[in-house]
Amino acid sequence: MATTAREDPPPASDRSGTRERILDVALDLFTEQGYDKTSLREIAQQLGISKAALYYHFAGKEDILMALHVRLHNLGRGAFDSLAESPRDPSAWSAFLEDMVGHMLADRKLFALHERNRAALEAIHRKDHDAEHTDFEERFRALLRDPEVPLDARVRISSCLGAILGGMVLGGDNFSDVESDALRRAMLEVVHDILAPLMAASASPALGAG
Repeated sequence: MATTAREDPPPASDRSGTRERILDVALDLFTEQGYDKTSLREIAQQLGISKAALYYHFAGKEDILMALHVRLHNLGRGAFDSLAESPRDPSAWSAFLEDMVGHMLADRKLFALHERNRAALEAIHRKDHDAEHTDFEERFRALLRDPEVPLDARVRISSCLGAILGGMVLGGDNFSDVESDALRRAMLEVVHDILAPLMAASASPALGAG
């Protein structure tokens, strides 16, 4: 019986870059034509590699979609870690929210992917990812529950996040024709409007006196 020649795996030093290129191409295809209508062969052809080579990085198409989903949840993780160092400082929250807007707009296509392939994503959610996502959310919720942060501040901060996510997720394709710089200015204006009383109070000498 004839055997098919096995393709050697790429050097370890090349895998990270190739993996990211696979994700970038898949992101374009999943967003433009949908997850269900995109094949692994098509992704490999776009990259100029064999389908077998693609399997060295991902076990299947579901793994590629989940990796893109994790990319979305990792947006702003570094900014959040910085915020955790000074969670009661209003200026730290302002900087964090501005960072979040920047990170999200730099990867706008991830939000389009999520909205256009919602059914596929819901079908492949995994327990290990859910645990990681839950931990990340719980860290954030713990900051919002912090009794050392005044209620008004917590409400304003959570409202800012709602405005940002609403603009990116609910706005979605409705803002697809808006340039990122213009959308960033509009979103930050909303954030600053919500935070204005909080920032003014933190700058007031009376705050320290109390």
